[in-house]
Amino acid sequence: MAGLLQDKVVVVSGVGPGLGRSIAVRSARAGADVVLVARTEAKLAQVAREVTTLGRRAVTVAADITDPASAETVVTAATRAFGQIDTLVNNAFLKPSMADFAHTDHQSIRDGIELSVIGALRMSQRCTAALAATGGSIVMVNSMVVRHSDPIYGSYKVAKSALLAMSQSLSSELGPQGIRVNTVAPGYIWADSLEDYFRALAQENDSSVEQVYQATAARTDLRRLPEPDQIADSIVFLASDMAAAVTGQCLDVNCGEYHH
Repeated sequence: MAGLLQDKVVVVSGVGPGLGRSIAVRSARAGADVVLVARTEAKLAQVAREVTTLGRRAVTVAADITDPASAETVVTAATRAFGQIDTLVNNAFLKPSMADFAHTDHQSIRDGIELSVIGALRMSQRCTAALAATGGSIVMVNSMVVRHSDPIYGSYKVAKSALLAMSQSLSSELGPQGIRVNTVAPGYIWADSLEDYFRALAQENDSSVEQVYQATAARTDLRRLPEPDQIADSIVFLASDMAAAVTGQCLDVNCGEYHH
């Protein structure tokens, strides 16, 4: 990973203790300076310390990307601090309703689209001029829900399918300006939040977290679940010059649970 993003500037939205943190830290390990974006400053300080410990610079921006003025502050902060933007990673996430459509409030669907689709589009639009100047890239963080139709993920699939379609159209629109647009679609990500979910399932079924894990992992080719750093490394690759000819693509990172 060392040097893949040397002296580049990566903007990461949706920074938290899970995948957002991994994207930021793995980008720093690859040589990038990082702009960390989340709604609350408290989520950003620890990740910023990890980035600076690696010898790279970090700027934190408390911003709500569903608000146009707030989103604009991200670009202003990034260009003021570093003078450039090389990659935008749209990672902002809203927990899905986990109910079938018959029991889903329409507002939860609207909220998902507002963040995952409109928010990502807004950030992409705000960063376009800076990315064109560097021949940069955009990476959208999607989900394996675009590969299946489990009813409880219906509202989430609506938002993520729209995000995928938008990403492909943006690739065609921004390509002439030298900007690449790609997507990663993770499966289950083995981290604290998923472990908590598995613990709840284990209690419901009188089993253990390990048993739930093994049953879930058994559906993958590799018999394991991807971890945050492994997802982040795929994003670093797409942001790097190693992927200079890759755009308009969706890379599934799910240990072989689904094939595309």
